[in-house]
Amino acid sequence: MDGPVTGAAPDPADATLPPELAEAARALFGDRLDLAAAYAELLATEGVLRGLIGPRETPRLWDRHLLNCAVVAERVPADARVIDVGSGAGLPGLVLAIARPDLTVTLVEPLARRVAFLVEAVQRLGLTRSVRVFRGRADEAAAGSRDRDPLSADIVTARAVAPLDRLAGWCLPLTVPGGRLLALKGASAAEEIAEHADAVTRLGGGEPTLHRCGTGLIEPAATVVEVVRERVVNPKKPKAPKRSRGGRRRGDRNRDR
Repeated sequence: MDGPVTGAAPDPADATLPPELAEAARALFGDRLDLAAAYAELLATEGVLRGLIGPRETPRLWDRHLLNCAVVAERVPADARVIDVGSGAGLPGLVLAIARPDLTVTLVEPLARRVAFLVEAVQRLGLTRSVRVFRGRADEAAAGSRDRDPLSADIVTARAVAPLDRLAGWCLPLTVPGGRLLALKGASAAEEIAEHADAVTRLGGGEPTLHRCGTGLIEPAATVVEVVRERVVNPKKPKAPKRSRGGRRRGDRNRDR
């Protein structure tokens, strides 16, 4: 959803951990389960009010969102730096930061409304030492600026952001050589790999591999496509405007107006 919700106020009780999921939640979050519960309540209330989570999603927050994201931690090495691209409401980046206090996480999100929620969530959950929020697109984060170094990480995550070819183009430049892109995907993950493997290779990635995370812990297991950044591919520089016969570059006339 992209707009605020109207009607009845969200019910925090919708974020209650279902008894049948308690064992998996304890295994994934350990002594930070209360922190995960606080985040679930924030999603069920402010997340719904601000249009980041649909009202129909609140009864499924734990199985479809929190646990589904938390199991990705099994593909993340200890003490890793993580960048979560298109973080939205913090899925999976904030969930990984809660489940794994050893991680340093950067949430990359271009939309101001979502950034405001993420900043507030990080503060309310007491995660300011391990989580930062970057407002901007992935390419802006990777490019850096006069006042900021380019961002990079050992692991780059993304959930329901884009097809694999576009995702690799955005995420691999943020990944250190030898680091990995972990993309949470749905049932068509194998088809995406077959369709976009060549494009991923041209972008410097290795052969995409499919993993089932959380097998035996959640049902269904989370589907993750993993791509190792094997090569650094220099981005194409934009072509300079062509000069007309009079020596002026095309477009100069418009800029003078």
